[in-house]
Amino acid sequence: MTLNTNLAVPARAMAIGAHPDDVEFGAGGTLAKWAAAGCRVQHVICTDGSKGSWDPDEDLAHLVLTRQGEQRDASRRLGASGDVLFLNWPDGELDSGVRQRAQVAAAIRRFQPDVVLGHDPWRRYRLHPDHRHAGYLAVEGVVAARDPHFFPELALPAHRPGALLLFEADEPNHVEDVSAFASTKVAALLAHRSQLRSTMHVDDASSSSQLDRFRSEVFATLTDQGALAGLTHGEAFRVITDL
Repeated sequence: MTLNTNLAVPARAMAIGAHPDDVEFGAGGTLAKWAAAGCRVQHVICTDGSKGSWDPDEDLAHLVLTRQGEQRDASRRLGASGDVLFLNWPDGELDSGVRQRAQVAAAIRRFQPDVVLGHDPWRRYRLHPDHRHAGYLAVEGVVAARDPHFFPELALPAHRPGALLLFEADEPNHVEDVSAFASTKVAALLAHRSQLRSTMHVDDASSSSQLDRFRSEVFATLTDQGALAGLTHGEAFRVITDL
């Protein structure tokens, strides 16, 4: 199957992630490319990231503030403005319920994105419940935002995005060429310094060999995804345009 490539650059894009760093892993290159072309990018992070440490003595309140700051820094490294909406549900306890769906619908109606990006909630064998629920919230939030009789108490006009891009998809049908933005993606990921050990397996941030190993892993993934469409480096998505 030939995969489609490269949507027209949207004026506004909203990326919905379960935790700080998820958006950069899933779509950092794409957002960097669009931001460089003038797209306004907003992150929506569903949880507070408070479980993102292997240290049993971690000050969790401090960790939450740290991860928020890192996420804003990552947004700016992608070329965006640092505009991040934190929904602040407890890490590991996110649900795709009506209250959370209303929050996402409100965010979509306020920001009015042309494209929404999020986790693919139907990915097989996914272990982390937050990723699954964040994916459902992206999908169901789009549905709720587009129809005026959903959540009328929000007093916000309905908005229908033009496309939904699901990253981490088992069955991608679209690849964005990020060949010029692979290093930008890595730089944005490295903004999440508190996650270097637990997520990126970098025990020593001053170790050039460990950082090079992580960079090589990111590039290898982009190479594999780009190859699906004959590109040097790409990010693969399941694109839904019938919204």
